[in-house]
Amino acid sequence: MARRTLVLGAGMVGVSIAWHLAKRGRDVVMIDRREPGRETSFGNAGIIQREAVRPYAFPRDVKTLLGVLPNQRVDIRYRPFGMLHAATPLLRYWLNSAPKTYKHIVPEYASLIKCCLETHATMIEAAGAESLIQKNGFLELFRSQTRFDKRVKEAEEGRQRFDVRFKALDREAVVAKEPDLSDDIIGAIHWLDSWTVADPGALVAAYARAFEVQGGKLLKDDITDVAKTEDGWRVTTATQTLEADDVVVALGPWAGRWLKPLGYHFPTFVKRGYHMHYASKENARLNHWVMDSEVGYLLAPMNAGVRLTTGAELDDLDSPAHVEQLASAEKVARTLFPLGERLDAEAWKGARPCLPDMKPVIGPAHRHKGLWLAFGHGHQGFTLGPATGELLANMMEGDKTAIDMAPFRADRF
Repeated sequence: MARRTLVLGAGMVGVSIAWHLAKRGRDVVMIDRREPGRETSFGNAGIIQREAVRPYAFPRDVKTLLGVLPNQRVDIRYRPFGMLHAATPLLRYWLNSAPKTYKHIVPEYASLIKCCLETHATMIEAAGAESLIQKNGFLELFRSQTRFDKRVKEAEEGRQRFDVRFKALDREAVVAKEPDLSDDIIGAIHWLDSWTVADPGALVAAYARAFEVQGGKLLKDDITDVAKTEDGWRVTTATQTLEADDVVVALGPWAGRWLKPLGYHFPTFVKRGYHMHYASKENARLNHWVMDSEVGYLLAPMNAGVRLTTGAELDDLDSPAHVEQLASAEKVARTLFPLGERLDAEAWKGARPCLPDMKPVIGPAHRHKGLWLAFGHGHQGFTLGPATGELLANMMEGDKTAIDMAPFRADRF
């Protein structure tokens, strides 16, 4: 009899794990209160970021920190109570961003990122989702020659250490690719390896359908309890009770809450973000995803319109939306590209699940047999979902993994 597994969470990470386990012949039920890909995985920038070999570190220089204090930036905003409630993990995040510590984190994190394209490719083919994918990279834009030169130097290091491909573009080359951008842009890095997705939520939904084709079951229901039993696990929902040999917690920003009753106290926190879709003015066309690097937002030509995604907002998960950050980003974005009217009735709000050492938890829970964890991917859950799915499925089946999983173990905290 096939080993029964319940996967809690139907975002990119949960769907990918469920797909890989079903592919290996397990009896898998995936449970979420919403349809697949409708929470955090829905609202991201839609880039499978092969270039993102360095996780986002906490600013440590005094000039940057002083610049954040007025709380008017586009790339980072904060709410005092949210900062207070997450004070301990944020302090640890700041400590882990020290150059000496961060230097050790980068290659561990990069080992995951290097798996992203191959693992997505396998699932894209199985899901028949090729029409959603573009493989022409994206542009990181610069207004300052000094910052451009510094970023090119970092990119060169990424190429040497982690096989990241890029091309530095001067003003003339940028105009050739994106003639409707502002004259303020003096150069760009064209990240060549990264793939872009015209509808991130639709890609997750396509992966979920491929999971069901393999015999997996999708249950849309509210989870009310997760409990260990003598022989395995019991998950109670609003409508039924399910028994299983194994449970996988892939609940993104909600994972920490669900694990506390089982005795796990992970130092989780969230970085919230917003998006809005726009029309284009005067037949203007955006050919690539473009990141306004020095300001901290991104424009993406998606199926629903040009999506503007903001930087991070440090606040409690359930706090009301604060759309001032989006408004500030929009104001600058209109000087970069001729955006037209807003196409959404209201801004979308989501939350990135984070841990203070910038790495996700992927692997077995250290206090309970049959409990498996996959959360805390920060900005890169969409990128790393399929890699996480393959790696965790291999661990659960006792197979060799493509990379060393020790840096992502649950008991490191």
